[in-house]
Amino acid sequence: MKLQGKTLLSNFLRFIIPSILAQWVFTLYTIVDGIFVAKGVSEVALTAVNISMPFTTALFSVSILFAVGNSTVVAILLGRKKGDEANEAFTQNLFFLGILAIILSIIVMLNLERFANFLGATDLTREYVCQYIGTIAPFAIVFVFSYSFEMLIKTDGFPKKAMTIVFTGAVLNVILDYIFVMIFKWGVFGASFATGLSQTTVCVLYLIHFLSKKGVLKLVRFKWKTSLIIREARNGIASGLVEFSSGFYIFLFNQVILFYLNENALISFTIIAYVNSLVVMSMAGIAQGAQPLISYYYGQNNWKNCKKLLRYSLMATGIMALAFFGIYFIGTRQIIHLFVAKSNHSLVQSSMSLFRIFNFSYLIVGFNIVIGGFFTSIEKPFQAISISFMRGFLVIALCLFGLTWIFGGGGIWWAPILSETLCLIASIIFLKKVLTKRT
Repeated sequence: MKLQGKTLLSNFLRFIIPSILAQWVFTLYTIVDGIFVAKGVSEVALTAVNISMPFTTALFSVSILFAVGNSTVVAILLGRKKGDEANEAFTQNLFFLGILAIILSIIVMLNLERFANFLGATDLTREYVCQYIGTIAPFAIVFVFSYSFEMLIKTDGFPKKAMTIVFTGAVLNVILDYIFVMIFKWGVFGASFATGLSQTTVCVLYLIHFLSKKGVLKLVRFKWKTSLIIREARNGIASGLVEFSSGFYIFLFNQVILFYLNENALISFTIIAYVNSLVVMSMAGIAQGAQPLISYYYGQNNWKNCKKLLRYSLMATGIMALAFFGIYFIGTRQIIHLFVAKSNHSLVQSSMSLFRIFNFSYLIVGFNIVIGGFFTSIEKPFQAISISFMRGFLVIALCLFGLTWIFGGGGIWWAPILSETLCLIASIIFLKKVLTKRT
C-alpha cells in the first residue's frame, strides 16, 4: 500500500482527502443534473429527478456494499502478504458485480412504469421519472463498476489517481449536461444520458490502470468461493446501508411530505436532499478513506495504529461538520437560488427556513457514519450494521412518524436531528465496549 517512510497522519490525509473529493464528485453528478434540469426544463422536472434518486443510490449501495467488503478483505490479505489471494478476491468481486448489475438493469427496464409509481411518481412527474430511470438503467453496470474501482484503486495504493479519474468524469458530466440539456434541449433524458456517458468514461480509465503493470491488484483467473462473497457482504453491508439509506430517506420523506403537505414542500425537500447527500457522502469519504489503512493495520494486529486512525477520523469529522454547518447557514439563500428562481419569493423563503432546521443534523451525522465505518474496517459487522440500520431506517422512520403524529407536517423537518442524536448515543456505547476489550 506504499506506506513506508511516511507518518501515520500523513498517510491518513493522503487517503481521506482523495476519498472525500471523490465522494463530492459522485454527489455532484446528481446535483449538477438537478441544477441543469431546474434551469433547462422546470422545477417539476427537478422534483422528478429527486423521486428517481433512490434508484441511483440503490445502484451505488450495491457497489459500495461489495466495494467496501472486498476492499476490507483485500487490504487484510495484503497486510498478511497474501497477494495472490487478494487478486483472486478482487477479480471474483468484479465478476459477481457485473452479473448482478445486468440482472438489475433487465428487471427495471421490464417494469419501468411500475417502478416509477413505486418511487412516488405523480401525474405531473411520471413521464420525467420514467425518462430518467429508463436512461440510467442500461448504464447500471458502469455505475456499479465505477464506484468499486474507485475504492479498490485506493487499496491498490493510488488514492490520487482515484481522485483524478473521478474529477475527470465530473467535468465531462458538466460539459455534457450543458450540451444535452441547454443546447440540444434533450431535457431529463439529456441529463441522465450525460451522467451515463460520464460514468462509462470513468470505468474505462480505471480499467486502463488495472490492466497495466503499475499496481499490485490484477485481474486473474479465480476459483469461485461463495464464502468469500458472504464475507465481503457481511463486511460491506453497513457501508452499503449508509448509501442505500439515503435513497430510502428520500423515498420516505417524499411519501410523508405528499401526505401531510404539498408539492411545493416536496420541491423544498428536493433541494435539501441534494445538500444532505453532499454532507453524508463527505462523511462517508472520511470513513472509506480511512478503511484500507485501518484494515491493513488490523491485519497486522497493530491495534495502536487502528485507534490512532479512529481518533484522526473523528477529528476530521468534527472539523468538516462545523464547516458544513457554517457555510450552509451563511449561504442558505444562494444555495436555494441555484434551484429556484429568485422571483418565486414564497418558495425561496419557505425553503430557506426548512433548510436551516435540517442544518443542525449535519453537526451529528458524520460521527455515526465514521464510527460505523471503523467497525467495518475491523470486521465487526454486527456493530456496523446496527448503527447503519438504526440511523438509516429504523430510528429515522420512528422519529418521522412520531413527530408528525404529534406536531403534524411541521414535525417532518425536526426528525433528522432527533434521529441522529439517538443513534450517536448508541454508537458511543458500541465503541466504548469494543475499545475497552482491546485495552
